[in-house]
Amino acid sequence: MTAAPWYVYIIQCGDQSLYTGIAKDVSRRFDEHQSQGRLCARYLRGRTPLQLVYTVEVADRVAALQLEYRIKQLPRLKKIQLINGELRMEGVAQEQSS
Repeated sequence: MTAAPWYVYIIQCGDQSLYTGIAKDVSRRFDEHQSQGRLCARYLRGRTPLQLVYTVEVADRVAALQLEYRIKQLPRLKKIQLINGELRMEGVAQEQSS
């Protein structure tokens, strides 16, 4: 039995800030954020409109957590390059080691 994949996602907020998170079901999780209810991440409350700008599939929760951490360590410019496809996932791993 294979485990369901996990996803790392980036949301752009109404104030142009970027939020990075992980989920098994990105669509459901984004809807929770959009609802601004109790399941919405605290950071995103009041920062509408929200736009899902990036998703990537990873093998499992551990890989998702590790990648989320690496992305959160990137400067804003590198995150934007990742969103625009100008920075590859391999580049994110290299950023962490340099």
